[in-house]
Amino acid sequence: MAAFDGSGGHWVDLSHSFGPSTIYWPTDTVGFQHTELAYGRTEAGWFYSSYAFASAEHGGTHLDAPSHFAEGRRTADQLPLSSLIAPAAVVDVSGKATPDYQVSVEDLEAWEAQHGRIADGSILLLRTGWSERWDDRAAYLGTALTGPAAVPELHFPGIAPAAAQWLVDNRNVAAVGIDTPSIDYGQSANFESHVVLYAQNVAGFENVANLDQLPATGAAVVALPMKIEGGSGGPLRIVGYVPGG
Repeated sequence: MAAFDGSGGHWVDLSHSFGPSTIYWPTDTVGFQHTELAYGRTEAGWFYSSYAFASAEHGGTHLDAPSHFAEGRRTADQLPLSSLIAPAAVVDVSGKATPDYQVSVEDLEAWEAQHGRIADGSILLLRTGWSERWDDRAAYLGTALTGPAAVPELHFPGIAPAAAQWLVDNRNVAAVGIDTPSIDYGQSANFESHVVLYAQNVAGFENVANLDQLPATGAAVVALPMKIEGGSGGPLRIVGYVPGG
């Protein structure tokens, strides 16, 4: 098939790796844990390695299942593949995003004026340019603090609640992803955009990477999280497919 033999386009990894420097919400001070269980030659002579890992659901590039902020909505294992594999619409606000920027209805309408209506069933990806700050925790989150004291100091872009409401009232997107730590901007106190979107079973993808490598339209997304039974989210390997030479 053209999507897999390289003749029809190319794949883009939209995920950050998990490791010691992976960024989690600042109240999670444990982070990603990767513990060696075995490494080296066995008594029988072959090489063998094995590790245990532990992680909160919401850290690094990850899924927000609707149940994360909406009681009774879909959990990670209940999401249909149509919420995770779909055409992509990439809205780029990186040229004007500031640490407290909120993607607006006007941003979405301006994108549609240029590229056409956001198609039903699309995965909407919001590029703010924040993934370029990933290697600098303080620049990415807006603070170097950890623990509860860090939360009031968070500064990064998100999607405005009015824009989230516009999407659920007027469009039919399968999921919304963003290249920041949260769908809501850092200074949000009540996570309204989460509540609005997830109440309608719209999934969220956070800490997405490399959105500059996707076109505004024409690409497709495959976003497959760990399938955690009853989970409110989980680690996510998300990739984009760009057709063409």
